[in-house]
Amino acid sequence: MHKHPPNLFVPDGCLLGCKRDLHERTMTRRRWIADQWDETSATLTGAQAEHLARVLRARVGQEFDIVAGGVVRRGTVEAIHPNTVLFQLWEAIESAASLPLTCALSIFKFDRYEWAIEKLTELGIATIVPVIARRTEKHLAQAAEARVERWRRIAREAAQQSRRTDVPAIADPVALEKMNLPTQGAWNLLLSEVEEETTLWAALTNNMETRAALSAVHMAIGPVGGWTEPEMQWFARQQWRPVSLGPRILRAETAAIATASILAAWLEEAHLQL
Repeated sequence: MHKHPPNLFVPDGCLLGCKRDLHERTMTRRRWIADQWDETSATLTGAQAEHLARVLRARVGQEFDIVAGGVVRRGTVEAIHPNTVLFQLWEAIESAASLPLTCALSIFKFDRYEWAIEKLTELGIATIVPVIARRTEKHLAQAAEARVERWRRIAREAAQQSRRTDVPAIADPVALEKMNLPTQGAWNLLLSEVEEETTLWAALTNNMETRAALSAVHMAIGPVGGWTEPEMQWFARQQWRPVSLGPRILRAETAAIATASILAAWLEEAHLQL
């Protein structure tokens, strides 16, 4: 038997105020991404369930936002067990989707790389492709595959913290020449410190009319020391457009976050104008 949520009574004369209060309550609820779900219920398992039950001391009847199958719904705790927390799912909640933005991010020192993954997730990026470039340090390239699951956990935690409805895909590490991103309807931007003619901003302002028709935007961030000449030639053959962030030399993680921030604003503005 399905349960029914309580009726919401809206007193006369306070419709706007009550809607605002409801929005504020929604924004203060913690968001969780379900491990298992069906039409009426969802479950957290493992570390997520343990954190909610033992650290946050969740109670039966407590409300949270639950992401189930890419949809955010209001959920109430129905049962708490040592390694699982069960929710009853109610109405869907309006939320923003991820941006059609992929970052090919060359591998660099892992502490900074993981920070970049966290921030790119918060900015709404859809996919991160760890790239083994020619100047990627050998020991980092060799250890990267063993770090992928950790990177995915970091992305999941950042997605929940930033109230996303999905978790960005973290691809397996790949050598640059073997990277294969879909090109139809996509725009490929190569961040290059040697580019002197076109800034990222100039490229964006010159393409205001076409952005709404794009299916995806891909951005490539090089390793410490930048891209080699053979890599630049490979990008040229694949029709990537070189752009710069200006005259300053930035760390790779700074360049990634700055580029994603600019592109996110550019893409979201296009969406608002539709």
